[in-house]
Amino acid sequence: MNHRTRNTLRAGAVAASAAVCATLAIVGPANASVVTDTSDLQDAVTVDGVKEHLEEFQAIATANGGNRAAGTSGHEASLEYVESQLEGAGYTTTRQEFTYERTNFTGTSLSRTSPDPDVQYTLGIDYFPMDFTGGGNVSAPVTAVDVNLVGDRASTSGCEADDFTGFPAGNIALIQRGSCDFAVKAANALAAEASGVIIFNQGNVVPGDDRLGLFGGTLGSIIDENLPVVSAPFALGEEWVNTPGLEMNLSVQITVESVTTENIWADTSGRADRTVVVGGHLDSVAEGPGINDNGSGTAAILETAIQMSELGIEPENRVRFAFWSGEEDGLIGSSYYVSQLTKKELKGTALNLNFDMIGSVNAVNFIYDGDGDALGVAGPNGSGTIEGVFEDFFDSEGEPTEPTDFDGRSDYFGFIEAGIPAGGLFTGAEGIKSAEQAAIFGGTAGVAYDPCYHAACDTLANVDDETLGLMSDAVAHSTLVFAETTSAVNGTGKGNAVGQFTPEFKGHKAIR
Repeated sequence: MNHRTRNTLRAGAVAASAAVCATLAIVGPANASVVTDTSDLQDAVTVDGVKEHLEEFQAIATANGGNRAAGTSGHEASLEYVESQLEGAGYTTTRQEFTYERTNFTGTSLSRTSPDPDVQYTLGIDYFPMDFTGGGNVSAPVTAVDVNLVGDRASTSGCEADDFTGFPAGNIALIQRGSCDFAVKAANALAAEASGVIIFNQGNVVPGDDRLGLFGGTLGSIIDENLPVVSAPFALGEEWVNTPGLEMNLSVQITVESVTTENIWADTSGRADRTVVVGGHLDSVAEGPGINDNGSGTAAILETAIQMSELGIEPENRVRFAFWSGEEDGLIGSSYYVSQLTKKELKGTALNLNFDMIGSVNAVNFIYDGDGDALGVAGPNGSGTIEGVFEDFFDSEGEPTEPTDFDGRSDYFGFIEAGIPAGGLFTGAEGIKSAEQAAIFGGTAGVAYDPCYHAACDTLANVDDETLGLMSDAVAHSTLVFAETTSAVNGTGKGNAVGQFTPEFKGHKAIR
């Protein structure tokens, strides 16, 4: 992603004063303006307070098999902790139960058998099964299909049947991402009698999208129940293409379990027809405790809720502090929540603020590109104004920011699909920090923003206090700004989110 060089539809201007970082003017109808002073709340939401919640999340994970995944005892204990903290602060909490099917890949493996046999690759780091993959255990030579590793790496690899001319039946097809849907590539490989498919990332630069690292993808539907299809990062794909005599074992073992879990939320007083939903996901992956992903976002939201109550703040608009479940399985909880809103409740939801991973150790201060002027994909009307609130905050702090787009990877997705304005913050996951970003934000170029993303090492040691402190201030600031006025945020109130949650719903991932 490029460093921001933009001026979006600004919500207003920050006064040049000693309190510049604590006030923001939102311009509404007829140029009326409302100035919100957030200094007391920012002062009350401290890093120490946020980290107390993170310590509890870590203790919960440690006592429950090392994770807080949806449907597990670790997630239930996390729910109980959040519930007790909110109720202790005077809130009434609501739990929302839902059930979905989760696909597990226990026993899945990928290894190189020739040359240099017994090279083992790691699930979730080196490769990952695509949604709707088939299962199977195949050992075979690997054949690259019409790949392009030079120049801009433009690739139509696997998009046409002719790409497989001369393909040895029974081999594993090594295909490069690009140009057409993954399902097309897999179907063409199946027609050529491939025994398995590895689709590696394209290796080019696409603003707002990671075309280098490991990615999640979907085939849309099962191509063949016996055809295993996995994704891989570009660097590994490039290595495999350049390995003569490469043979691999690909084993995808699939089990499906029914998961019953819950969202939880609490409301302030205020206008229900201008509800500001401030949310983040409470569940972790099964591989680790999820302290940055997303203990960091939920801890900051929780501490903001507690301190708003402690300060006796009675906002103009109702704030709903929401803690979603099932995010790691495909944004399930937040999508379910939106799907259950009545037409009146949809219209009465002013906006969604989403905070997911806000303490990365090699961070960039990412703001969702609400108006799409930097990365080309805009949110519903009003999302640009939300972006402007965050931009003004960081400008007032003298901190740089960079846009990140609405790529469907976090819980704002169900809201923007319903036409509800959204925005939020993110400090980076598995993407690699560039030299340009390191020069602007500090940290280390060539290393992931969060080296422990979706891993067992996502512990308390995987959170940067300075980043967490800055982001927590931004959470408190933006929450109170929109709690006091939403007049400049004009959502469409239309979309297709209602009814999108079905038993077949598999979450939101890339298809090409």
